[in-house]
Amino acid sequence: MTPDLAWEDEFNDWYDREHIPLRMAVPGFLSAQRYRVSGAPHYLVVYEMQSATVLQSPAYRHVKNNPSERTAWMLRSVKGFSRYLGEPICVRTQTAADAAMNAPILYAACVEVPANRQPEFDDWYENDHVPLLLECKDWLMVRCFHITSGEPNSWTHLALHYLTDARALQSVERKRAQSSPPHARLAHESWFQDRRDLVFERYGPRHIGNSTDL
Repeated sequence: MTPDLAWEDEFNDWYDREHIPLRMAVPGFLSAQRYRVSGAPHYLVVYEMQSATVLQSPAYRHVKNNPSERTAWMLRSVKGFSRYLGEPICVRTQTAADAAMNAPILYAACVEVPANRQPEFDDWYENDHVPLLLECKDWLMVRCFHITSGEPNSWTHLALHYLTDARALQSVERKRAQSSPPHARLAHESWFQDRRDLVFERYGPRHIGNSTDL
């Protein structure tokens, strides 16, 4: 979401004090972490849930279908709204996963992979690309997802990279990962070139759900 600069502070107050707490009270919501693009009012939140069925639960439907006036106004007024639901396919980490979740930098990579190329892409990413990235000391964890639904783009894959420093993106280890033979085979594909990469800074503390029972 991208709020107007004139009411960015109000947006953040609403998000931290109303929007997230309501969801953290829904059974099955585990945590939420907010992020912001450095120098721009572009915000992201990553929600952890026990399963996608949480979004069909009566408790969540009540929250979603009964917004306050403040919430309704915010959702009408923000720009750049996007929302994606992903099922995890792999997690690779060089430190405790819970500690890595608190990394100060989040690098998100989205791509729409043709159905007939997805097994090849998944194998490359998990078994070649990610292990090379994790050789960098500042690359704490990579979490890969298949996107099951979302808008406005039709991405099929999402990777969340947890970094201690954005300079890891210019590291020798990343350059090595980008020059591997499997990467070279994919790099010329138009769908691969159309991927979207975004770098965020962690914004505020991690919110923890009040209940994990569905």
